[in-house]
Amino acid sequence: MTLQPLTPVNCASLLQQGFSLLQLDGEVLLFGQKGWPKRSCPTGVFGVRFKLGEMKLRAISFSNDSCYLPPLRCPAVCRLDPYDGLPESYLIHGGRTPNNEISSSLYLLTMDSRGCNRKLTLCCKEKELVGEVPGARYGHTMSMVQSHGKTACVLFGGRSYMPAGERTTENWNSVVDCPPQVFLFDMEFGCSSAHTLPELSNGQSFHLAVAREDCVYFLGGHSLSSDSRPPRLFRLRVELLQGSPLLSCETIETGISISSAIISRTGPTRYIILGGYQSDSQKRMECSTVILNEKGITFEALESPQWTQDITQSRTWFGGSAGEGTIILAVPTEGRPSQADGHYFYHVSFQTEGESKEDKEAQGCSQESTDYDNSTPLEDSEELYFGREPHELEDIDGEEGNYNEEDEEDESQTGYWMKCCLSCQLNPNTWEPYYSTELFRPAMIFCSRGEGGALGPCPVYGAV
Repeated sequence: MTLQPLTPVNCASLLQQGFSLLQLDGEVLLFGQKGWPKRSCPTGVFGVRFKLGEMKLRAISFSNDSCYLPPLRCPAVCRLDPYDGLPESYLIHGGRTPNNEISSSLYLLTMDSRGCNRKLTLCCKEKELVGEVPGARYGHTMSMVQSHGKTACVLFGGRSYMPAGERTTENWNSVVDCPPQVFLFDMEFGCSSAHTLPELSNGQSFHLAVAREDCVYFLGGHSLSSDSRPPRLFRLRVELLQGSPLLSCETIETGISISSAIISRTGPTRYIILGGYQSDSQKRMECSTVILNEKGITFEALESPQWTQDITQSRTWFGGSAGEGTIILAVPTEGRPSQADGHYFYHVSFQTEGESKEDKEAQGCSQESTDYDNSTPLEDSEELYFGREPHELEDIDGEEGNYNEEDEEDESQTGYWMKCCLSCQLNPNTWEPYYSTELFRPAMIFCSRGEGGALGPCPVYGAV
């Protein structure tokens, strides 16, 4: 295992607590940037490249038929492995926006295409659920279960604002634990159902969830009602019967007191747990291996990296999994004026020396172009679309493809516009907003096709 310092190249301000790292088609993606998307990357999704101790970002395009995906912090993210001819994808539910609104939307993120120069284009679709639908929340988990030849998604936990009838001026931004209900929904028809189990009596958030076949294990978590991190471990079994599903839950005594930990999969049924908190003032410095099999779940102690002084002395830390056995870790600089960036970043690898060598050799033999120094920048014009046509994605030598926060314009002065679709007839010179809360916040307008348009609201950023 290794722990190496990582230098973000002109992108440190985008990384904040609550971001997510995804892996699609062998590429690491950053989702949940700090603030609203800007001109250089209107989609708010970046490809991540690690090279010689540096971390570089490159803007990722969306297909023209994609819906808008806001930058969400602390959403529930669930990876769907390829099955029945369907491609690998991610489900994203809930999360907090830069305006501190809490989302209740469910998105499906897949790879749309690879251009002639192997550049990745994503497709994002919002999925509609019917029935007993989970409300807006963050800090929760989603997991996939398989039973009797069927597949379903399990959603549990999280926090949300107080119910509308209980919110006052004094507690307007206060959050509470969501009721300890288990939501089960299928992706084919979008039917959702809520289930209450006696074993799950208290709400919990920022816990871990791992699944194998028809079982999901909920580990740790923080409870706002008791302000504690009890060493909880639950096993939820889901039987997808012909009529209605059958859910059962049991409490396992080998739980761990932990919250906000990072989990990285190292195999089909093996995981590594790093980071997190044992209490409000104590980080969990130990690492653990989680093994799932037909007998249940087991934990094994794992040698921790040689933590640096900045890590051991920091009060907080956060990060995400950048692939099998690889983790990106961030700790604050704790107010040191000599540091221009707000955080120190580290690349943690639990791969053995042989595995790392094999990965490098495979990467060197791959025909896919992953060199961010020779990539095309997104066109910067008055009208930016979610996608690009193949002829617009030709390679240009140079480093312009890398995201550089210094290139961003002051949009409080200039503003910019994003059309919601190719047929949009919006004229930014004459348009007046239907409403606006603050001049320098995003405004929401309706597509020029009217309120009945298929695309619904059209997001516009910048000065209004």
